[in-house]
Amino acid sequence: MSGLSVLVLLVVLAAVFVARPGPVEGWLAADPTKPSTTAPTPDPAPTPVLAAAAADASAPSAEGVKAAIGPLVSAPALGSRVNISVVDGATGDSLYEKNADIMTTPASTTKLLTATTVLAARGPAYRLDTRVVAGAAPGEVVLIGGGDPTLAIDGEGQFPGAARLDKLADQVKKALGEQKPTKVTIDTSLFTGPETATGWDGDVIGGGQVSRIQSLMTNAGRITPVHNEVGGDPRFTDPALSAGKAFAKLLDVPAAAVKRGKAPATTGSGASAAPAAGSPGAQLGVVQSPPLVHVVDWMLTQSDNVIAETMARQVALAAGKEASFEGGAEAMRAKLDELGLPSDEANLYDASGLSRHNGISPKLLTDVLQLAASGKNPQVSSLFGGLPVAGWSGTLRTRFVTPEPNQAGQGIVRAKTGSLTGVNTISGELVTKDGRLLLFAVMADATGESGAARQALDKIATKLVSCGCQ
Repeated sequence: MSGLSVLVLLVVLAAVFVARPGPVEGWLAADPTKPSTTAPTPDPAPTPVLAAAAADASAPSAEGVKAAIGPLVSAPALGSRVNISVVDGATGDSLYEKNADIMTTPASTTKLLTATTVLAARGPAYRLDTRVVAGAAPGEVVLIGGGDPTLAIDGEGQFPGAARLDKLADQVKKALGEQKPTKVTIDTSLFTGPETATGWDGDVIGGGQVSRIQSLMTNAGRITPVHNEVGGDPRFTDPALSAGKAFAKLLDVPAAAVKRGKAPATTGSGASAAPAAGSPGAQLGVVQSPPLVHVVDWMLTQSDNVIAETMARQVALAAGKEASFEGGAEAMRAKLDELGLPSDEANLYDASGLSRHNGISPKLLTDVLQLAASGKNPQVSSLFGGLPVAGWSGTLRTRFVTPEPNQAGQGIVRAKTGSLTGVNTISGELVTKDGRLLLFAVMADATGESGAARQALDKIATKLVSCGCQ
């Protein structure tokens, strides 16, 4: 299969997995409704979503792209530092560069590197285990955090199909038989080092953008499993302890009997390996996360900062390094090197992009996207499934709306956004009106008001969609 054929296939396949929000939820509601006496309104014509690239599409010229977007780069809303890379997806040729090799504050576009490295390190099918073993004392059970941030308490979790504590509790009860649990110990030793990163603003936890990074938590540390992009999601002060208390409640163990500790050495595997007399370390139950590709999809679509930080620790663990902020950053850079990508164009202090100390070049972002689009590494290619679609899903659901000309990018641009105060970035893929796939990164880290800056970024991407740029 040719390189361009692979690109076309990837774009088409990506469209298959997009679920349209809004009215579809009502159409598929489970509760019956009374017959309506009102004449039905005709269904609206659907907007195009992820138009496929054409194998014989005309390529834009560097001169054409420069003429089209050059004036837009100077928009006052983008501030004094705007660094850009635009690449032809079929050939990898650069079509436009402005300080493309300069490391820029990336905000959440950092997650493109996180997705790439964890998919390469673990593979899309990898699952994260949350286990329970018998403790040292009779009646003690040890809940071992396996680094799964999507773990749910019950069927009302934040992430569809997540592993659940109630099912884990059922396994433990069955394994223990007549013996009643009396104490829950939580083991969070998988992750080490500080629980917050250098360069995080002081209000990111209080504002609900992230939680303390621990190897045991439910719903990515959220108190209520609901994602609110604008207002933030309130987080538990101590996510691991809260998860332990939720698990204890399911076992009818009082919250006061939940303590931190270390699990004894495991002597068995699977819930069937119940200890005859509460043998320390015998496994009592295990639940697994959905495949990693789904976890990465949620990370990218919702721009979930907690998932990103735990994914970096998986890169570290796969490389035999310490599962910490520092170990994750070191392992991510090493994995970029292994993939043939310029790790010296990434300076990482976290994996979510919340750190203002991070620096990533626009060229590295388009290099990552080019590798994913090339089909040379199928594991990395799966990151496209989680990229938000303009005017349709995730963090782009309400983007490309105003001003009106930006609406031409709806359903055509698929990208990861990044926002911090004074920082606005976007990086992803789009298909031109002639059917050519382009990869792009636009990074501005000295902007003013975020709304105007985002519209200016969207205008650049939309211009690439609508211009022939010959």
